[in-house]
Amino acid sequence: MPNGAFENAFHGQTVLITGHTGFKGSWLSIWLRELGAQVIGYSLQPPTTPSLFELCRLSARIVDIRGDVRDLAHLERVIAQYRPRVIFHLAAQPLVLWSYAQPQETFAINVCGTVNLLEAVRRTDMRGAVVCVTTDKVYRNREWVWGYREIDELGGRDPYSASKAMAELAIESYRQSFFNTPKHPRVASARAGNVIGGGDWAADRLLPDLVRALTRHETMRLRNPTHVRPWQIVFESLSGYLWLAVNLLRPDGHTWAQAWNFGPTCERAVTTRQVVEKAIAVWGEGSFVTDAAQGEVETAILRLNCDQAAHGLGWQAIYDWEEAVTETMRWYRAWFERQLASNNVDMYDVCATQLARYVLAACEKGVAWAR
Repeated sequence: MPNGAFENAFHGQTVLITGHTGFKGSWLSIWLRELGAQVIGYSLQPPTTPSLFELCRLSARIVDIRGDVRDLAHLERVIAQYRPRVIFHLAAQPLVLWSYAQPQETFAINVCGTVNLLEAVRRTDMRGAVVCVTTDKVYRNREWVWGYREIDELGGRDPYSASKAMAELAIESYRQSFFNTPKHPRVASARAGNVIGGGDWAADRLLPDLVRALTRHETMRLRNPTHVRPWQIVFESLSGYLWLAVNLLRPDGHTWAQAWNFGPTCERAVTTRQVVEKAIAVWGEGSFVTDAAQGEVETAILRLNCDQAAHGLGWQAIYDWEEAVTETMRWYRAWFERQLASNNVDMYDVCATQLARYVLAACEKGVAWAR
């Protein structure tokens, strides 16, 4: 598939992904492999069963290393051995509700894990680009109807959001203290809106919960039907991460070493009810009932302002929310039908086809990274 600037930047390059067995990490591994990169994955075991990582047989397609970002010595050895040109740091405890059950673990992984990654980069004298992925939830919750900008106050009521805000502070500290000249690695952070896409089976996420109900012919229990999120397909955030890395690698890459939002336009933020109704329509059957029992722990309104990415990087979202939901449910339908027919399912071709379709749409829109 044509990949424009991405292929020029990543073909033949060594790229390290922490958290490569997770949902986003698996999709990023697939995209980079399609670009011709040597992908080095550093992660714990896949966090769910099933998992996108296992369904795409990625352990046989990339360098697959089991490791914990809380283990600084191991992380440092891996970076020293492979000398990656680019690092994408995605390893995290990514669930808001789980952070209430395991707050210490959440802070240890999200804060200390990020510090360990940056410290390993510093100790190995790495050259190149580091993109640390945080979240759109790093901003202090104001329940604003407009989107948060990169200059807005950081904060977090729940342990997950707080841990990611703390990770952002650590990233900025390392950037200012140790990576502050053009000869140093360029370190940026990426804050993406709520992503959806095939292959996510995490607990307490909207479409994975729906798919579990659909495949069991059960009624879904929907928390917070009126909550608004910046829904986007996973390819949007990944294209932002990749394009940010490309710019960090430029001779003047230090210019882009800062925090960036990646998400849909604020006008396209929709409710959880709308997303579920669209997903059921695409699937062809299904039902849901509302259940606000846990609603008090989650933000009601969350939007991102992505003007900086639009003007500074020439980045924009490609799919609207309905296209994002449609592509997501098509993936799950393909998986469901294949696993009914065989126990030996390989979803890599479906993923590559969906990626190619997204890249073609980006080419047709003339976005900078697809030229």
